[in-house]
Amino acid sequence: MFQLAELRHMVRIPPWCFGQSLNDAVIQELNKKLANKVVLNVGLCIVLFDLTSVGDSYIFPGDGASHTKVTFRYLVFRPFVEEIIEGAVKASNAEGIQVSLGFFEDIYIRSDNMMTSSHYDETEKLWVWDYETDGETHHLFIDIGETIRFKVVAEQFTDTTPSGPEASETESGTMERKEGKIPYLIYGAINDQGLGLVSWWNASEGGEEEEEEEEDEVEEEDDLEEEAP
Repeated sequence: MFQLAELRHMVRIPPWCFGQSLNDAVIQELNKKLANKVVLNVGLCIVLFDLTSVGDSYIFPGDGASHTKVTFRYLVFRPFVEEIIEGAVKASNAEGIQVSLGFFEDIYIRSDNMMTSSHYDETEKLWVWDYETDGETHHLFIDIGETIRFKVVAEQFTDTTPSGPEASETESGTMERKEGKIPYLIYGAINDQGLGLVSWWNASEGGEEEEEEEEDEVEEEDDLEEEAP
């Protein structure tokens, strides 16, 4: 789920940070720039892991800040395809389910990646798995807030950098991404054994354990009867 990405960047250190050591100032600026941001084809940046090399610092004409080229490793969130992850059901509609990990919420399980015999209940606004066993059909609802186990099947990066006349500048002078674009999407699937709501399988495992306990008790009673004179 988490991995180290090696990156290179020219770090700008403002004059008011010159009182710090160079490494401390670089670390502070890198985390300020990258933490909780998505880097294209890299992942969601979490925190700086370490600096692998720090180059010379330069001050350019017209800019009182120093500029230092550094190579570093950053901890990023980027699960691999086929990885099994658990999250919470955040939202549900006819197109699928949105899952949240708490720190990342752009995870979607589309309708074609649901369990076989699943359908969307328009009344409850929830997805339902029609599970058949022993000739009976059980309607298992995927409720909001429930813990769900899913498999990563695809990822999608989108360049959200504004360009040309479509870019809009804020009062602070920073450029904002175009509304509606999501920089990093993860697509999951629950159409396999052991996937879906964790409570489904916990209940099944609990039932199997109870059956095993009952079998053990019967065997113990039989042994006692055999030993009795």
